[in-house]
Amino acid sequence: MSKLPNNTLSKLSAAQRASHTPSAPAPSHLPDSMMSSVGLLPTDKRLILFTRHSLRERSDGNGFASYQLPLTQKGRVLAKSWGRWLAGHLPYSLDVDSISSPIGRCIDTAQLMQAGAGLQRDISHQSLLVEPGSLVTEPEIATPIFKEIGVLNFINRFLQGNLEGTKNAYQGGLDLLSLFYQNQPEHGHLMLAVSHDTLLSAFLAVMFDVTEIDWNDWPKMMEGVFLWFDDKPFEQASAYFVWRGEVYVRPIHTLLDGYRAAGFHPNKLLLPPEVKWT
Repeated sequence: MSKLPNNTLSKLSAAQRASHTPSAPAPSHLPDSMMSSVGLLPTDKRLILFTRHSLRERSDGNGFASYQLPLTQKGRVLAKSWGRWLAGHLPYSLDVDSISSPIGRCIDTAQLMQAGAGLQRDISHQSLLVEPGSLVTEPEIATPIFKEIGVLNFINRFLQGNLEGTKNAYQGGLDLLSLFYQNQPEHGHLMLAVSHDTLLSAFLAVMFDVTEIDWNDWPKMMEGVFLWFDDKPFEQASAYFVWRGEVYVRPIHTLLDGYRAAGFHPNKLLLPPEVKWT
């Protein structure tokens, strides 16, 4: 994905970020990018891993995956071993409740990652994390289009504001950011947020402020973005995130500015009720 000017989105310099080399081999079938990202994580943040679910059964030729498709056996092993690896090799505790899409493969991914970490915590089912839930305002209009044109075309039309029954792209990004902000764990803890490729790809495109992506940008199964926030009120905070071996920072007010510039008012945002705009 192309990058924004430094005054909107910027990479952290080596001097600004903590960096360490992972001390153990990655679990089998884990995307390579995840170990590159792990090596760049800071310490003692309120860390969130927004991740696509683990390996599942194959979807149809248009990229549409039925909600009923389960994890494969390799996917179950991967989710458990990844949770074990994170708990054993990061200076973060996973002993915190998770949030997840209510779809079975996402819930199973969260449960298996917890089990790998030796935990059994609550998993909150979040409608904003179900595909294409965070993006849609009128499912009866958007869902048939989603199935007809395929996932990549759907996301690109969403990003370009050319899709009936969906939110403004900035709103979709802000809704997800606010969900994560409201569910941040304590310092030194890592919370899992398990979702789908469509939402992760759309979220990253909004964070990078691009209006078109291709399959090279598409998140693989069990690939995710690590993120955390400043300890400030939501609209004053910056979101820091690590994606494919790079660390970025995006001030949240720039997303709100983009939303307003598109002709919308903050009172139209479908944010979780705890978030109040001034």
